Amino acid sequence: MTVRNLASLRPVQRQLRQTHRLGYGADVVDEQTSSLRRALDLLDALASDDAVAQGGWGVNRLAAHLGRDKSQVSRTLRVLADAGYIERDAESMRYRIGWHVFALASRAADQRLLTAAAPILRRLAERELSERIHLSVLKGTEVLTLLTQAPPHVLQTVAWVGRLVPAHNTSSGRSLVIDLGRAELARLFARTDFGVGGPNAPRDVDELYERILVARLAGFAIIDEEYEPGLVAASAPVRGFRGDVVAALNVSGPKFRLGSRLPFAGEKIKAAADELSTQLGWDGRSPLGLAGRAVGPKLPA
Repeated sequence: MTVRNLASLRPVQRQLRQTHRLGYGADVVDEQTSSLRRALDLLDALASDDAVAQGGWGVNRLAAHLGRDKSQVSRTLRVLADAGYIERDAESMRYRIGWHVFALASRAADQRLLTAAAPILRRLAERELSERIHLSVLKGTEVLTLLTQAPPHVLQTVAWVGRLVPAHNTSSGRSLVIDLGRAELARLFARTDFGVGGPNAPRDVDELYERILVARLAGFAIIDEEYEPGLVAASAPVRGFRGDVVAALNVSGPKFRLGSRLPFAGEKIKAAADELSTQLGWDGRSPLGLAGRAVGPKLPA
């Protein structure tokens, strides 16, 4: 795991350049630049695979890794901790990347998601699948569509940009909750009315979970008249830099046109979702918490 977004430190760099232009002493500028470099080096060290795997590093380990004086390292760590860029475990006394870095990375990922997704949606809709393509996120027990790309032909499914649809009987919803276990699903959908939707909609949490297991094995979800009669769809999860699901890529269309191509469409959507995930910083590893879960037998979709 590598934390790639330290954008909030850029204003400091701009201030340093401005200070230099205003004619302040070069020694002051050099010292500030050195302090900034020490802070960035510490963040890089704490974001390294070894530090993450060990639950963080202490002052001694960081000083040895960077070849720096322990007192100097300790002072810089305190500044970073006060600003929320790192945090210290009270028991192990080890430092690790803090909430502020992840918050910055999340905000950058939101912008990057929309920017990176647009050409992928266009390619899928216009060249590879010739159906309407959607990019969606989870909002509670519902799915919100952020982007839609229309295919060139006239007959299309309804666009849902800015509108909410249920998560339990849509392919996007299935991909967005693909990492959840049975108990987590039960809590999430505790108040959901499973009686709505198309003729093949899941009837309860158990049935939904079995279908999620199928999607997990395949790497993509397929629905056949679950949301409404005559509508089929395929989707795959888009993962952020930490491996968690941040969005879903989805294709939908009328069954008479898309139904026979669903497995092919699922593979195309999965490949595109993986491509988008890579652009968001995902390294292809299993998401946190999913490893070791029972997957179960393959069941009919």
